[in-house]
This record gives sequence, C-alpha cells and structure tokens, in this order.
Amino acid sequence: MRSIFAWPLAFLLLGGPLFSQSKWPIASVKVEGLKNYSPGQALTAAGLKVGQLAGKDDFEAARNRLLATGVFDTVAYRFAPAPDSNQYIATFEVIEFEPVYPVRFERLPAPDAEIEAWLRRKDPFFGKKIPPSEPILKRDAAAIEEYLSTKGSSEKIVGKVVADSADQFSIVFRSAAGPPKVAEVRFEGASAIPAATLLRDFAVVAYGSVYSEGGFRQLLDANIRPLYDARGVIRVAFPSLTVEKAKDVEGLVVTVKVNEGEAYRLGDVRIAGASPVPAKELIKIGEFKPGEVVNFDAVATGVDLMKKRLRREGYMRAGLQIDRRIDDAKKTVDLELHPELGPQFVFGTLKLEGLDLNGEAAIKKLWGMKEGKPFNSDYPDFFLAQVKQQGLFDGLGDTKAATKIDEQNLTVDVILSFRPSSTKFGERSPATSRRPVP
Repeated sequence: MRSIFAWPLAFLLLGGPLFSQSKWPIASVKVEGLKNYSPGQALTAAGLKVGQLAGKDDFEAARNRLLATGVFDTVAYRFAPAPDSNQYIATFEVIEFEPVYPVRFERLPAPDAEIEAWLRRKDPFFGKKIPPSEPILKRDAAAIEEYLSTKGSSEKIVGKVVADSADQFSIVFRSAAGPPKVAEVRFEGASAIPAATLLRDFAVVAYGSVYSEGGFRQLLDANIRPLYDARGVIRVAFPSLTVEKAKDVEGLVVTVKVNEGEAYRLGDVRIAGASPVPAKELIKIGEFKPGEVVNFDAVATGVDLMKKRLRREGYMRAGLQIDRRIDDAKKTVDLELHPELGPQFVFGTLKLEGLDLNGEAAIKKLWGMKEGKPFNSDYPDFFLAQVKQQGLFDGLGDTKAATKIDEQNLTVDVILSFRPSSTKFGERSPATSRRPVP
C-alpha cells in the first residue's frame, strides 16, 4: 500500500515531473474565477470528467479548449494528489473576457426566438450578453448560417460590435453582404404638413443611411416630430413602416404611415422650483401665448431667453427642464418648467487688450461690475456697445468681449479686446462731458 506521504515527497524531490507525467484518475475538478458563466458550462467545455485517467497533457488540452471558447481571457490550471488516494484534484483558474454586450439580430430571414434557441443548443456559452471576442463571434455566426441553411438560405452572417450611443454598445449579427441602405422614403397620411415638405427636410438625413427599424424611427423622432410640434400636432404617430426593395436603384423604399391627430393649444405655463428671478418675470420673458396653438419652436426660443436671464444672476450653467402636461380631452398642453440652476459664478478679474495706459485707466474707471459679485453674462457686451455708442475713444475699431470660466473656483474673468481703426486710437475723446457707461 502506498504511503500517504509518498506523493508530496516525490513531488518535492523531483520538482513534480514524476507526478505530472503520470496519469491517474481525477478525484475532483473545479473552476475558480467565474462571474458570468456556471461551473457546468466551463467543465463541459474543458472536457474533463471525474474518474477519467488524466495527466499533464490532458490538463493542457482542457486549458486550450477553455481558451478556444472565446469567453475566457486567461486560463491557468494546477493539479495535486488527493489525500489518501492515487487520484488528482484539479483546479482551473480563469479570467473572463470583459466587457460583455447585449446581442441582437438584424434583418435575418428567421424569427429571433428561433435563432436564439438554436444558438443555445450549439453554443453552451451563448446568452443575452456575450463578449466581443473573435472566436465566439465567428462560432455564433457560423451556427446562424447553419440554421438558416435549414430554411433554404445560403446567406453569410457576421457578428459586429456597434455603438448604440456614446457609451452603449451591442453585438449585432446580420448579413455579411452589408446592411441595406435607404434609397427612397414615402409619407402616407400627411395633411397638416405636405408630404413633399416632410420629404424635403428628411431626405438629407435618411437617404443613404443604413436601415434598421429602430434607427429609422430615431430619425423620424429627431427630424419629423419637431415639425409637427411646431404646429401643435403633438400626438403625431408613425404606426407602421413598410420596407421593400427599390426597383431602379440599389437600396430600400421605406413607406411611413403618418397619423397626425389634432392641433393642441397652449394651456398654463408655470415655474416649479426655486428661482433667483421671480416666476412671473421669467414667464413674461418667455413670451408664451396661452390659448393659441402651441408652437414648441417658440417655446424653445422663450426658454432660451429665460436661461439667459438666469445667467445674468451668475448661474452660468442654468437650464430649464420642460415637462408637458397633456390634456387629451381639452386638447391642451400645460408646461411646467423646472429651473436647473447649477452653481452661482462671481466676477473675477478684468483684463484689457489693445489699449495704452490712459485708455486702460479710463475703461477700468467706467467698468461697473465688482469683483466677487454675481457675474452678469450680458454685461461685457453691453459695456462695449456703450463705449462705442458714446464715442469715448477716437479711432476705435472692432471690440470683442471674451470670458474665462473657472469651474473650480466658480469665477469668471473678462477679457476686453480693442482694435484701432486709426493712429489716434487710445486717446480719450474731447467730448468728456458725455454720460459715462453705467
């Protein structure tokens, strides 16, 4: 009977060769480091079973099979004698391939659910999210081709990583022939806005674009819906998109069904939340017109004027969130505006460019904004306009105001640039009795 101390002694004295070159039954095998996958998935891919005879070559082959799955970035292994037996305890240490992205299928000639079910049978690691590694993309694309061949299709498939937004990505399986592009767009059911007008504005962004229903609807929302918003037709819908191959050119003809609905009128406009400017004053600045057909282009213009007023109080990052409160029975839209003020900035320093010492002294004397006080974003341009209007300098050419914002210290420095139009620039005008700049 072999001593239980014989294994480690031989392993230590010979550095492992005696043990590692022998084949013994596997007592247990486990996988460490799994996050997105189960031990069962990994062990199935490794191809090792408890009880089978194995040696170093077998564990190396199992490691290579795990790497070939494409879901593991690195794979290491170790094996040692099991206590009181001539068997191995094997452990695989893995680091999974990251990140993983959601999967979708585009324009494949079979239902998505059928393709997903087939992939789950063919690829034990397939799921709602998979890593963008080349082995797994090729393997799953080949599996999709195999399934489509049972449907009579010989289409070649590729898997690609696509950007859905600036920070969101997906893995898309689609035809290797390349995605179809939009060659023509037709609008049906449009009357409040003629179809020709819709097409004139939409063709620039739609023609030549890669077609997918989701992407096309995003184009409609970004480019067509605002046209209806400007006419108060805020319930416009695009219930169906019909797609067919173009006859005379390469590409697709997309027919958009339009349900316009009625025009809505503007109801109440109110400020919800704290504001350094009285709510009545802000709303008056917006020049809203309750009772008239709501025009969201005009609403946006009014909101911009309100933001500008808030910035005069030093809130340089001020914004207004617009909430629509739609009453379908009355066909009205109430607006609730939520100020998003951000930090308040104060005036820092004044820097002058293009003036001599006398000119600088005159400007600094006239400058009315005080350091440390809330920064009025309108004041620099207003100040320069008054300097020109009152003729305080001879030979004054172009003037320009620039700001330098310090986000950390919440200050705004102003740089005023003066350019001469004659050699007399910089001398005070003899008309010194004119009213100074406020």
